[in-house]
Amino acid sequence: MQANLRHAPSVEAAARDAHVLINLVGLLFERGRQRFGAIHAYGAEQVALAASAHGARLVHVSAIGADEHSRAAYARSKAEAERLVLAALPQAVIIRPSVIFGPEDDFFNRFAALARMSPALPLIGGGATRFQPVFVGDVATAIASAVDGNVQGGRIYELGGPEVKTFEQLMRYVLATIERKRLLVQVPFFAAKIKAALLQYMPKPPLTPDQVELLRVDNVVSDAAKAEGRTLQGLGIQPEPFEAIVPSYLWRFRKTGQFHSRVA
Repeated sequence: MQANLRHAPSVEAAARDAHVLINLVGLLFERGRQRFGAIHAYGAEQVALAASAHGARLVHVSAIGADEHSRAAYARSKAEAERLVLAALPQAVIIRPSVIFGPEDDFFNRFAALARMSPALPLIGGGATRFQPVFVGDVATAIASAVDGNVQGGRIYELGGPEVKTFEQLMRYVLATIERKRLLVQVPFFAAKIKAALLQYMPKPPLTPDQVELLRVDNVVSDAAKAEGRTLQGLGIQPEPFEAIVPSYLWRFRKTGQFHSRVA
């Protein structure tokens, strides 16, 4: 059933007779009426209100880095969504994944594709920002567990993989995996923001000023989440390392490979 998060009646209609709602809707950049506030905050609240009205449970997918005090509008809207969701449905399960990887991801695939065309890869802010890539299958398993009622509600879970890597380390891994040599160029945050100010107007911008702000903060599971068991391991899920999965789909970017997908 089609629903538009900006249109509350359509969300309410889609929620009728549902036992569980899962909100996976999110934006990486804004266009037209698709704004962070409208989709991440208002839309998430409408889903939570609809779940409450129909007695359904809710799994809300947010993002590590959600912070009401962030310099990035994306992160602020994610934090606002979490607040509104819990206000409307206190027993909702909120899941914050780090950068998600898998066969159709927009992280490893993006930079592998860029390495095919460009003689250099940018290291914004020097490439020191830390990430904790998490496998899409592990995130899906956590969501399924919540759907089955095996995850305590009213809590925020932070999902990351078994390894923390800097952006530079991940770029070097991409280049090694696709067997290409490229320059890694350090780009200060201020210079990246100037360039992003122009790139943001592309149909699918590779970088926006807001995304530059996001890169100022590490994207990893917090110590508090680890201590309280609000992680994949705390849910009884052993996370897959990206080295075990990523080569199975980045192989097509190698020099000698043809650009097509294969079934594993």
